[in-house]
Amino acid sequence: MLTDDVLAFLVGLHERFGPSRSELLSRHQAAAARHRDGERPTYDAETAYIRANEWHIAPAPHDLVDRRTELVGLVSRPALVEGLNSGAQVYMADFEDTITPEWATILEGQRNLAHAYAGTLTAEIGGEIRIPNPDHATLMVRTRGWHLDETNLAIDGAPIAASLFDFGVCVASNTAAAAAAGAGAGAGPYFYLPKFDGPADAQLWHDVLEWTEAELGLAAGTIRVSVLIETVGAAFAMDEILFALRDHITALHAGNWDYLFSMIKTFAADPEMVLPDRDSLGATTPFIRAFTELLVSTCHRRGAHAIGGMSGVIPDELDPARTAPMVRKVTVDKRREAGDGFDGTRIGQPAIVDIATAEFDRVLSYRANQLEVQRDDVYITASDLLTIHTSRGECTESGLRTAIRTAVHYIGEWLVGIGAVAIDDHLEDTAMAELCRAQIWQWRHQSVRLTNGVVVDDTLLDRLFAEELAELRIHLGEPAWADGRYERAAELLRAWSSLDDLIPFFPIAVARDA
Repeated sequence: MLTDDVLAFLVGLHERFGPSRSELLSRHQAAAARHRDGERPTYDAETAYIRANEWHIAPAPHDLVDRRTELVGLVSRPALVEGLNSGAQVYMADFEDTITPEWATILEGQRNLAHAYAGTLTAEIGGEIRIPNPDHATLMVRTRGWHLDETNLAIDGAPIAASLFDFGVCVASNTAAAAAAGAGAGAGPYFYLPKFDGPADAQLWHDVLEWTEAELGLAAGTIRVSVLIETVGAAFAMDEILFALRDHITALHAGNWDYLFSMIKTFAADPEMVLPDRDSLGATTPFIRAFTELLVSTCHRRGAHAIGGMSGVIPDELDPARTAPMVRKVTVDKRREAGDGFDGTRIGQPAIVDIATAEFDRVLSYRANQLEVQRDDVYITASDLLTIHTSRGECTESGLRTAIRTAVHYIGEWLVGIGAVAIDDHLEDTAMAELCRAQIWQWRHQSVRLTNGVVVDDTLLDRLFAEELAELRIHLGEPAWADGRYERAAELLRAWSSLDDLIPFFPIAVARDA
């Protein structure tokens, strides 16, 4: 994949945008410091003119007009073929939350994408060789975020940004094939961009996209992107993000678990912003509902698609009655999203494509989307987005145990190269592990008193980590236990939970401590 032409393109990206990316990360750190000192985020007065004025983004290309069901998955050959043939309208090949950053895995994923764009992708599935169907899903690629380095490729002694690497290899290798497949009227390359903290992230990506199109001789607006709104800062800047990327962007996605993780990070020092048990933080929780309704309203006012939250339920094919309650919850969640005006939703399992699609079919019928649903009834204040105490949840020992068990299980497999892990009949990714380990840290840091009267401190965590690790070993069985690094995961998580400061992202800490 790393031909001379691709490497030259990556060098160009790094030299032109590496300094801007460093400046952006410094701004992120400065904002985080202000929040630690008590500053609350709000709508930026200096960009009020963007929010007040009437403007629209560029219309979506034909293959991104209908996005009622988006499936996210791995970049392996079988996952790509199954995802493209799943019946979803979009398959998002993921280099961020469902993958571990081993060099061979990243390069193999890029090679698989090249075959997909070229129409030569095959995979052996169930003893048969399969290829994508002619009417397969539209392919999108999620890059890693600005905060991560690709340490395996250094330019002038400095690692390239992982986001620039993922984007650059894909776009330099596949633009011609994508254009040929779309006969000049679509087919990408299309990208999902994560971990925005605000409009500065969007402006940097705008500059990257404009430079790339000029460098590769592409028509303006050929490369299209969607942005994950998964931080508190981005929630207050949806208009500004759309405006900065208005010639390239097509949609915003409500990244629910990452958004809660960002709430903990942003307000780490604030005892008034302690989140209750994760299971009590559903989409109808007032501050979360304010976030999602603001997203729909903002998107539709600007002509962008609004994509709903993630569901990763894994139905039990051998005993469907056992997982039926969780499947019903998926139905309820997707029915609510469609009724709220979302144009589509995201899932993590091909087995629930039909369930999610059916709920959007009920609302959309023959329409490709519902951009005309303007949601003029929505008016969200800064307080609406930040009022945690209305969540009606509690901090329980059971919730703490679940967070410990989930984080240990996930990171124990992440350490051996598995980025998507089946836990309690859900396919979990990095976002869930980040939320769980951040909540453990928050409750210990704030000395939370649980509903049973016990205060979360080091003594309690020592006991619960030991007990949950033992239970996980029994649950997994010795063969599976031997395949992971669960004891090391518990050691890392336990150490991180007692630090004075919450580590920003666990993959960076693993690279340092593992």
